[in-house]
Amino acid sequence: MSQAPEKLWQLSCLDKFPGMRVLAWQGDVLYASRNYELYRAQAKPHGEVVQWEFVAQFAPAMWRKLSFHSRLLYRLARNGFHALAILPSGKMIAAVSGAIITAATDNTGFHITHRILRGTRPLHITATPDGKVYWGEYFNNLEREEVFIYGSNDGGETWDVAYVFPAGSVRHIHNIVHDSYENCLWILTGDEGAECQILRASYDLRSVDRALSGGQQTRAAAAVPAREGLYFSSDTPHERNHIYCLERNGIARQLAEISSSSISGCRVGNSTFFATMVEPSAVNPDHKVRVYGTRDGADWDCLWEWKKDIWPPIFQYGNAFFPDGKNESGVLALSTIAVQDADQQLSLWI
Repeated sequence: MSQAPEKLWQLSCLDKFPGMRVLAWQGDVLYASRNYELYRAQAKPHGEVVQWEFVAQFAPAMWRKLSFHSRLLYRLARNGFHALAILPSGKMIAAVSGAIITAATDNTGFHITHRILRGTRPLHITATPDGKVYWGEYFNNLEREEVFIYGSNDGGETWDVAYVFPAGSVRHIHNIVHDSYENCLWILTGDEGAECQILRASYDLRSVDRALSGGQQTRAAAAVPAREGLYFSSDTPHERNHIYCLERNGIARQLAEISSSSISGCRVGNSTFFATMVEPSAVNPDHKVRVYGTRDGADWDCLWEWKKDIWPPIFQYGNAFFPDGKNESGVLALSTIAVQDADQQLSLWI
């Protein structure tokens, strides 16, 4: 990793944890995984040693366990946890390849509650304050079939189709984001033309209204709510990518250009962060993962950059991920993958 030049501000590294992946915040408690084991730790913004506590585990198929000793095979198989939501009740709902899994607070094992038949996994799982849980289908969908949002009202034990995008309307769902400032959900879809939408929805999905749509600059996978509006980054290989703010009055402002597609963002206090991934195209030729940040929403810095490792995309794009959930710790957590010197590494910053 190298520091990017001419930054207006800097962050210091508190600690690094090889082999771990960030998943979600619950207040000042960070949840992360190693293989199929889930851990949590209270953030220590003043430099104290972070103590990880084992929470629960999932038993994958035996063939997946065989890849644990090879970093490349692990990446190839897309092993481990990929998303996590923590309900007000304390129940935990996660996504692994091929399944949605659920664990109660009083045992140490996840169990499968839904087999995924289209695609391998959703990119995110979202919980609302009243205990509803949602995830959107993410699959190739070349035929542009119907696309479903699944919901649960019983803590992730059973799942029903909560909303249907008609055939031909979207390719798949990138993200569903809870916005506590507006008491709504934001649904991000892709991938071409009018399929690229940012939709505002009620908690029960009975009201779903289009806020932005129609082009590659509204093709987004990362969105971060703030009091002033919804920050989002574009995720397109066809055009230059940017960071935007969809203000509460409905006006979208372009804030900064970024070096490549972006699928992850987060909020820490009053600061906002987005990461790019290495998905080279004729328009976005960058071979570095970069993290951009702002303290005021106006001035954006490239804070860090990591060079992509030598392995092809089948072993995953170079990327940096932030946890979902509301962060009340003041600590920035991120995980990097498929980059030189920081592959599958969790780091904490202040």
